[in-house]
Amino acid sequence: MANGSTAIDFPEVAVDPKLVAAAKSFDIDIHMVNLLLNEPFFSTICMCLHKQKTEEIPTAGVTVSDLVFTLLWNPMFLASLEPMKIRGLMKHESYHLIFDHCTSRRRDPHTVWNYATDLAINSLISRDELPDCGLYPGVPLDLTKLHAAIMLAKTENDEKRLAHLSEQLGKWTKVSDVIASFPAKQSAEWYMTKLMEDDEIANAIDNKPGPGEPGGDGSGEFSPGELDSHEGWDNLTDEEKNLARGMIRQVIKTAAKKCDQTGQWGSVGADTREEIRKLVNNDVSWESVLRCFCGNSQRAEKRSTRKKINRKYPYIHPGTRRTHRASIWVFVDESGSVGNDELARIFGTLSQLGRLTEFKFFPFDTRVDEKNAVVWKKGKDQPVIRTAGGGTSFHAVEEFMKKNKDKCDAYIIATDGEASDPGPSCKKRAWLLLPGRKLLFDPHPGDVMIKMDKGK
Repeated sequence: MANGSTAIDFPEVAVDPKLVAAAKSFDIDIHMVNLLLNEPFFSTICMCLHKQKTEEIPTAGVTVSDLVFTLLWNPMFLASLEPMKIRGLMKHESYHLIFDHCTSRRRDPHTVWNYATDLAINSLISRDELPDCGLYPGVPLDLTKLHAAIMLAKTENDEKRLAHLSEQLGKWTKVSDVIASFPAKQSAEWYMTKLMEDDEIANAIDNKPGPGEPGGDGSGEFSPGELDSHEGWDNLTDEEKNLARGMIRQVIKTAAKKCDQTGQWGSVGADTREEIRKLVNNDVSWESVLRCFCGNSQRAEKRSTRKKINRKYPYIHPGTRRTHRASIWVFVDESGSVGNDELARIFGTLSQLGRLTEFKFFPFDTRVDEKNAVVWKKGKDQPVIRTAGGGTSFHAVEEFMKKNKDKCDAYIIATDGEASDPGPSCKKRAWLLLPGRKLLFDPHPGDVMIKMDKGK
């Protein structure tokens, strides 16, 4: 660091070779089993997440992209934790999903909102279960690193940096005192309001300069309490967030139902259980889910046209027009377990889908009936015709998709759900379930669940 710079330098800490070796061999699935044995509710949620090892974030985090929920984890960080604290971290990430933190619009400033959500979540988890770097209402911040940086600046006789660090210490001590005064088990909105009452506190958390201070982007500034990463929460459109919220609520509803049946909720308190039940009962309409599913399956196609000017070679070469369309296939369960009235209901729902997009229709039972496949034109209806009537095999659909995966962008299986698990999908997949029906297995990460309205 050049003399006179105000960015914060921390004394280098030697990396323990044993920790490096532990990180290389770290197996997160072992801890998923630990979660299953001790926290069945959180286990059901975490089992539906895609797990991705990464060194791009320092700790861990949960995010959603392309309608897939992903648990990001740094092996060095997790390998440094006791099993109990890893379990607590999994609970922390689950609560972010439960309370819609990554599928709702984040409050400004984002960093203050991040603090508020972590304070609310960590109120519900025993402090003994969480890593020491987290935020806890009623507990002062850990400012050890900032004190160490001050000692380093003193040793190097860097008066300018020392002055900056001392100013930072004053600000963060004030933030620490405020957080230490907070009661536990308040909402994220409550903590947000309290943190925003004092501009100095809000600016310190948001790494923004106060009045009369030099500007900057905040890079290299001290930021305690960063238990996990909240990056990627703003990368979705409102429709995508709505769909993702519906997907994760289905998982949470399944987990809650299992725990109610067994009476084993683990560490989830009675008040939190009731709040969870209220959240998951707010279902997303099947129309909006279908609309968003089709929209997220779009692909762009380019074609030449003289009606648009080529910006690189004007009036020499034609321009290009970009169009967007979704190539959707729909597989309709025509097995014996689906009655004629239910089949008619499926066709009625597909008519609604046909108002949104053109798609290709395939009947199936134990095999996919490719000969009777038809293209369902946008805005048109199709007569209800049964061409099958045997058993049901979702495996047949999945095998058909594997052979033809390059011919479509996504597919929907309309069914009563009465067949065995076909395994993960090779393409974006949605399940369109008849009213009152459910799958005999848990959906896979990325699967979209659509329940037909009883009135349709």
